[in-house]
Amino acid sequence: MTDILTQLEATIAERIRNADSQSSYVAQLSQHGLNKILEKVGEESIETILAAKDAHNDQTQEHVVNETADLVFHLLVMLAELGIPFEEVTNTLARRMGVSGIEEKAARGRKE
Repeated sequence: MTDILTQLEATIAERIRNADSQSSYVAQLSQHGLNKILEKVGEESIETILAAKDAHNDQTQEHVVNETADLVFHLLVMLAELGIPFEEVTNTLARRMGVSGIEEKAARGRKE
């Protein structure tokens, strides 16, 4: 499962560093800066939520799958722009495995 995410992360990083914004959507987003990337993450989040609501009502899943893919893509662009490797996200998820979500959230609250 993470192979495609690893490949996509590498492609995104390469395009941020080297691609021409005239030919690369990722380079174009990066050139416009973090606020534009965050705007796209927000837009894709809302579209994913709406697609999930529609899927719940009419049992179609293709739209929610496509919107979720768009959201994950834009999250990877955001992480790359911030210099945060996706591995940090997967490491955090691995650390949380086997821990109750309620316990994990309470532990985070104590650290803040």
